[in-house]
Amino acid sequence: MQPGLLSSTAGFCEGRLAPNSIYAVLHRECRALFPDEMFADLFAEDGRRSVPPMIVAVVMVLQRLEGLSDREAVERFAFDVRWKYAAGGLDFDHPGFVHTVLVDMRARLAASARPDRIFERTVEVAGQAGLVGRRRVLDSAPVYDAVATQDTITLIRSAVRGLLRAADHVLRAQLRAVLSSGDAYTDMAKPVIDWTDAGEREALIDSRARDGYALLAVLDGRDLEPEVDQAARLLATVLGQDLDQDGDGVFRIARKVAADRVISTVDPEARHGHKTVNRSFDGYKGHVAEDPDSEVITATAVTAGNAGDAEPAAGLLADVLNAPAPNEQAEGGRAEVYGDAAYGTGPLLAELDGAGARVMVKVQAASAPGGRFSKDAFTVDLGAGQVTCPNQVTVPIRPKSDGRGAACFKAACSACPLAAQCTTARDGRVITIGPHEEHLARGRARSADPVWLAAYRATRPKVERKIAHLMRRRHGGRRARVRGRAKVAADFSLLAAAANIARLGVLGIMSTPAGNWATATG
Repeated sequence: MQPGLLSSTAGFCEGRLAPNSIYAVLHRECRALFPDEMFADLFAEDGRRSVPPMIVAVVMVLQRLEGLSDREAVERFAFDVRWKYAAGGLDFDHPGFVHTVLVDMRARLAASARPDRIFERTVEVAGQAGLVGRRRVLDSAPVYDAVATQDTITLIRSAVRGLLRAADHVLRAQLRAVLSSGDAYTDMAKPVIDWTDAGEREALIDSRARDGYALLAVLDGRDLEPEVDQAARLLATVLGQDLDQDGDGVFRIARKVAADRVISTVDPEARHGHKTVNRSFDGYKGHVAEDPDSEVITATAVTAGNAGDAEPAAGLLADVLNAPAPNEQAEGGRAEVYGDAAYGTGPLLAELDGAGARVMVKVQAASAPGGRFSKDAFTVDLGAGQVTCPNQVTVPIRPKSDGRGAACFKAACSACPLAAQCTTARDGRVITIGPHEEHLARGRARSADPVWLAAYRATRPKVERKIAHLMRRRHGGRRARVRGRAKVAADFSLLAAAANIARLGVLGIMSTPAGNWATATG
């Protein structure tokens, strides 16, 4: 009776979708958000595919928002009317495309000078609409790796197998000639032994370790192809991190954990990390900087799981720390940075102070074992180069060559009536002075101020809500969809772009006839 009813997704979806939903904002602004010229450099050499890059960008954003695989995403685009509506109001019978189009777009972006341009575009739009100020909140979240953590024997065998696979047939024959364990290294299954027998386990480790070192000896001093060189380096790392050679010459698993231990040869950049003392994970950390007023993510980074939260902070804050400092009385004021105690490190505090930022970063209070006097109970006078203890004894700070120092109370502690509350050390209490002592002491004093705490508690939790938005789906959120830090970082920035567009929809973003951006309320 109504043959034209399903000819356009626009007529079907309007009135059925909330105007501030991500589908509606993409429908209205997809051509302004992702114009063809934004992707022109990606296709300069071989021309553009038949699928417009704007449509591919929309699909990539919705894919990351909903945590879908490539095949699931193209299927959703083919059959979910909201996706075609978001891509500019396409017709119901608009042809779809194969999932390799998404693979190709990611590869082109990764090889380009601006691999994160989709995320950067969302920040640019928010900035033009006046939604990005000079306040930032920092936080991180674990991103579990997409591979299984391997034990020592699996790591060694996998690294040997990878080296044999990377070598050409001539080099492979030379390498196989020095293998003495009888292991063919052709499959991933562990050798069949009695795993309850300690002797058999030790013999297995020793024999495979000798195979590994024999392979490295063959390659020593040779000019290697990049792939072979990379595989050899991985094998050397795996052998060196987990094994010790006893006095009898037998290789055994070391009774220690290497500081930067490789946990998988499938994803050698993943690491074992701790979000808290009791919560560990394997993989990476995703870091974000957020404008707390608009709740727009302004920067992202991905590090190995064992990296400290403060390590990428300077890069996340580059837009406010490296920009010309405005007059504090002018609109925008100086930069203001919020972060929990994980960001309260000396180097970061010094950098923030040096940039003239208002530091709203919590610094962990000093503590001492047994409830004794903490470092805060001592008066550290860096200008005079001395430290005064709770019993009013003052000693000089003895500087060290690395910029640190120490104040040693020694004999003063033996006759001190407060010694039992201070130290049990035979040589008396020693106060260590770090190179950033001034910034840390100032940060601890700030963290105890009730007014400062009230402002901190009113602002910093906003980024935790944003982290929850990013991690709400397990596939592609909490767990990585790809392997390798570069790919995980690109995927994480695309996820942040999707979250930003969803937020911009809530804020009523719209393009203006002059080519700028504004909000419905602004």
